[in-house]
Amino acid sequence: MHIKSIPMWTGTGDNYSYLIIDDKTKDAMIVDPAHPPEVLPVLEKEVSENGINLKAIINTHHHRDHAGGNGGILVKYPHLQVLGGKDCEGVTRELADQESFKIGEGITVKSLHTPCHTQDSICYYVEDSGDKAAFTGDTLFIAGCGRFFEGTAQEMHKALNSTLGSLPDETKVYPGHEYTKSNLRFGKSVLCSPAIQSLEKFCEKNAETQGRFTIGDEKKHNIFMRVDATTQDPVIQEKTGETDPVGVMKKLREMKNNFK
Repeated sequence: MHIKSIPMWTGTGDNYSYLIIDDKTKDAMIVDPAHPPEVLPVLEKEVSENGINLKAIINTHHHRDHAGGNGGILVKYPHLQVLGGKDCEGVTRELADQESFKIGEGITVKSLHTPCHTQDSICYYVEDSGDKAAFTGDTLFIAGCGRFFEGTAQEMHKALNSTLGSLPDETKVYPGHEYTKSNLRFGKSVLCSPAIQSLEKFCEKNAETQGRFTIGDEKKHNIFMRVDATTQDPVIQEKTGETDPVGVMKKLREMKNNFK
């Protein structure tokens, strides 16, 4: 499995699209190609120079900065399937929770419904010969999580700490945005732990953090994944004034929304 990150800095400012390629068959799918002017040159080069067989678009949710580029990609590659939730632009296959499909011969992808940011939010757990990755859209960011636009703290708690938190710790995280530095500033204001300090040092030297950290890392430096009874820090309880995991999650998101 080869994962190619496509930063879309000019189109949306801080989004990532990802190309997932099966090394053996060269079959490939593109995740959230929101800005075709930046994505299409990469796809065209991969097709012409490396011989990839582009099969589908995968969407994490319907927001324009994730699924809004589907139409532009389909103009160039009209044969592609569009996999995602029911509200994604041009969707041809709505994915059920826990539904699995293949990319080529070696890559297995599992659809994980994670409603909250939007009700059609889907994360994707990808495995190939021991390599594990999660494409988390706007549900899980490095050291943060998405806004609760269409959902509740209960839903985000389940999405982060049950659904994604149950993935193998070595699973690499590929989020939809590069928000790590701003997430860190908020995280430090709540809990200045060694794990958060270590991530801060990484960010001082690196502009991009996608695929560099794992679910296991997030359980250490992401305060939104430290709200349940086994991982909750007394400092987080003190700062939020809450002890129930859902109450802590709700308060943390409120604090993040108003953080400057």
